[in-house]
Amino acid sequence: MSNVIETDVAIVGGGLVGLTLALALARGGIASVVVDPETPALRAADAFDGRASAIALGSVRVLQGIGLWPALAQDASPIRDIRVSDGDSSLFLHYDHREIGDEPFGYIVENRFTRRALYAALAMEPCVKLMAPEKALDVVSRSTHADVALASGQTLRARLVVACDGRPSPLRKAAGIGAVRWDYEQSGIVCSIRHEKPHDGIAHERFLPAGPFAVLPLNDAPDGTHRSSIVWTEKSELAKLFAALPEDEFCDEIPERFGWGLGKIELAGPRWVYPLVFVQAKKFFEGRVALAGDAAHGIHPIAGQGFNLGLRDVAALAEVLVEGQRLGLDPGSAERLEAYARWRGLDTVSMSAVTDGLLRLFSNDIAPIKLVRDLGLAAVQAVPPLKRLFMRHAMGTVGSLPRLMRGEAL
Repeated sequence: MSNVIETDVAIVGGGLVGLTLALALARGGIASVVVDPETPALRAADAFDGRASAIALGSVRVLQGIGLWPALAQDASPIRDIRVSDGDSSLFLHYDHREIGDEPFGYIVENRFTRRALYAALAMEPCVKLMAPEKALDVVSRSTHADVALASGQTLRARLVVACDGRPSPLRKAAGIGAVRWDYEQSGIVCSIRHEKPHDGIAHERFLPAGPFAVLPLNDAPDGTHRSSIVWTEKSELAKLFAALPEDEFCDEIPERFGWGLGKIELAGPRWVYPLVFVQAKKFFEGRVALAGDAAHGIHPIAGQGFNLGLRDVAALAEVLVEGQRLGLDPGSAERLEAYARWRGLDTVSMSAVTDGLLRLFSNDIAPIKLVRDLGLAAVQAVPPLKRLFMRHAMGTVGSLPRLMRGEAL
């Protein structure tokens, strides 16, 4: 039996972006093999990942276009309003979706539900093969293909390899692609809570000196209990201490930062702590290896745009490759990958700069700076055309959008 497995596209990393890319390519008739060091059963378990993702309206259209959204809709909580505040300041920014249309800004979906829907959809796709658990050790680009060395001793041969293996991205390093990286010295405490009063579909982000504190609306539990997801940014040395507090003490800390608008609060599951680092790859491809998702750009969760950036990568890369296949072009050619890199380069660098700048601007308590940023929030609130532009950016419906993000088929 041959020790070489051949495919059109090899996707290294079975996280949300890697699995979504495999499904998008399959819908366009492109075969792929996904390599992941974790088993699907482990990744889809409740205990694996406590995060919930904000999926902007443009990203919802991507998931609709590849047929995944119907499996997620029942677990998706609409974001009807966004409220941004700066500590205890009386000045704030309020986005109401009704100011620009009938559709919500997007939805909050727990990652566990998205993973399960992706696994179920991919199980029905004969042109997608999932190799898990399996680890990619190295990659070598050649003139007509790239070879990925696997821990099992096999070689995965593809015309294009896409690294979706997260911010550390061993495959990015193996391909010789450098990256700018720094540690924010912050961690995100993530958990779900039950609360007495309804959230009314409002996503809150409150800027505090230690970092942003977000309360994101989740669907009510089957028994009608109101639920939200907490993303609490804290200095890393303190985050683990806060996360380890007894439940009642931990819950008492939430209204200290957010107020009592939700009424009585209880934990609705475990607490997770995720270290926060910034990563921006210096290029989107080298040879026959392309980057997508956090392997290309890992940003701070301050604006909830990480998964949306990854879905824009998926939409752009899938369009470039499917178009190329219809013309009989090599998916790993420099021409195809340059088109992808041009499309995604400016957007990712801009979003990385904006999120990093916002964090540095708001994560302090210096009085003159606080005054300037509060006046800035009030100015946007008071200028309707500017406010509507910011709202459309939050929905992911501006700029040079791939077909899937415009609600069109590949």
